[in-house]
Amino acid sequence: MKEISLQTELVKQCIAGDAKAQSMLYSQYSKAMYNICLRMVNNRMDAEDVLQNAFIEVFRGIKSFSGKSTIGAWIKRIVINNNIDFLKKKRIYFEDIDDRLEIVEEQDNSSVSNYDVSIVKHNITLLPDGYRVVFSLYLLEGYDHKEIAKILGVTEATSKSQYSRAKKKLKELIARDIHKKEII
Repeated sequence: MKEISLQTELVKQCIAGDAKAQSMLYSQYSKAMYNICLRMVNNRMDAEDVLQNAFIEVFRGIKSFSGKSTIGAWIKRIVINNNIDFLKKKRIYFEDIDDRLEIVEEQDNSSVSNYDVSIVKHNITLLPDGYRVVFSLYLLEGYDHKEIAKILGVTEATSKSQYSRAKKKLKELIARDIHKKEII
């Protein structure tokens, strides 16, 4: 309860234009939000630009924060929307599939815990933009396919197929890296 009241007070100070409070809010959330940006846009300089634009939007619009969610969730939504806007300007490509096709989720019996985290992270950056964005939103940010479809302006079936293809491609990339290590 104390944490919530501290956050509420910090938000009130930000609304009042208190630069120190804004700096505190930025410091508290910028690293996590930068990581989201980096996963989505896949370029450090672009991620920094998107993050800065998102926080400008946060501070300009903080008066509209209703408190229905946490301030962190509200900021995260703004950050993700800024990433999506950036990627749309870049003309990210999503392979569309016919809505009448039913996507069958494959059973995944392989354990990701057997892989070195650095290999997985590296290979996520190698995924095509459409795959990487859907994969990140679904698996790492916790959105469901219906939400992703709405955010990206694609069908739910497209979101599911992009995720399925991303998993398949990621497994191939990881297997290739593991094979390279075994040879060396």
